[in-house]
Amino acid sequence: MVRSTITGAQWQAEAAVFMKRVLVTGAAGFIGTNFVRRALAKKPDWYIVAYDALTYAGNPANLVGLEDTGRFEFVHADICDPERVDAVFASPLWAVINFAAETHVDRSIMGAAEFVRTNVLGTQVLLERARRADLHRFVQVSTDEVYGSLGLKGRFTEESPLAPNSPYSASKAAADLLARSYYVTHGVPAVITRCSNNYGPYQFPEKVIPLFITNLLENRQVPLYGDGLNIRDWIHVQDHCDALLMVLERGVAGEVYNIGADNELTNRQLTLSILSELGKDESMIRFVKDRPGHDRRYAIDSSKIRRELNWRPRIDFESGLRATIRWYIEHESWWRAIKSGAYRHYYERQYGVA
Repeated sequence: MVRSTITGAQWQAEAAVFMKRVLVTGAAGFIGTNFVRRALAKKPDWYIVAYDALTYAGNPANLVGLEDTGRFEFVHADICDPERVDAVFASPLWAVINFAAETHVDRSIMGAAEFVRTNVLGTQVLLERARRADLHRFVQVSTDEVYGSLGLKGRFTEESPLAPNSPYSASKAAADLLARSYYVTHGVPAVITRCSNNYGPYQFPEKVIPLFITNLLENRQVPLYGDGLNIRDWIHVQDHCDALLMVLERGVAGEVYNIGADNELTNRQLTLSILSELGKDESMIRFVKDRPGHDRRYAIDSSKIRRELNWRPRIDFESGLRATIRWYIEHESWWRAIKSGAYRHYYERQYGVA
């Protein structure tokens, strides 16, 4: 019998040649993490290159164990660094999906520079390298916030004008326009997706749903902006990721796809739902001063992606919220490490991140 001398790492490298190599930027963030896990579960012929700078909201603990699939590798790097981006593109890529972004509106109000750097310059660096590659698709993951604020009636369509009202949403709108320009000018097969508010596991606990859940688990009040009547359209992150998988495979280059699940709730209704699930009453609400430029209502018309790609959301809000609360209860050590800052020590030991 001839004994093979190939190592596990060599086998993995050989196998990757015959798979669809997909670059996922921002892979250690909330939606990026869920997408990587969903892609590995549903696409056995995909090899995922997970790329993340590990800024404060990128958590390498989200990706622990995925190396065992043999179809995953992690690259610690910044999308604003052309040399590191070039190094990833040195091996042929089938597709790129860009989640990498600064996303918290409140942080963008306090200081916009990092939002412009990552969301605009970083996207341009990726697109510039993509125009010299033979890609099947480049998916720019955006947000319904680029459309601005709605009145009490109507929904955002893909033809709605861009009218961003925060530095965060303005930086995302700029990135969308760059993606469109690289499609028109250079033929980069770019597709833009704009999704409503996501919720689910692995969401950084500065965002409203995990913040409220974890505060209540600690028996602390939840801060509700203004009168609590701002309206958001909620979608479970798993439904969003399934839509993105369809867009990446079958979406038409140059198109925009809105993604939403028709779950409009006021922030007050959302808060009361979380309170009810956790057996708390309204005394746990602390009303706080509204933030500047707070959009009154978002609502997505997702009929285009439903019609053209046959996508449908599968998780109703009530069961999705219940499952999300259960996840945070079962993963207490995960969110406590973030809230205490202890997770940063892991960064420093593993990646030298200050």
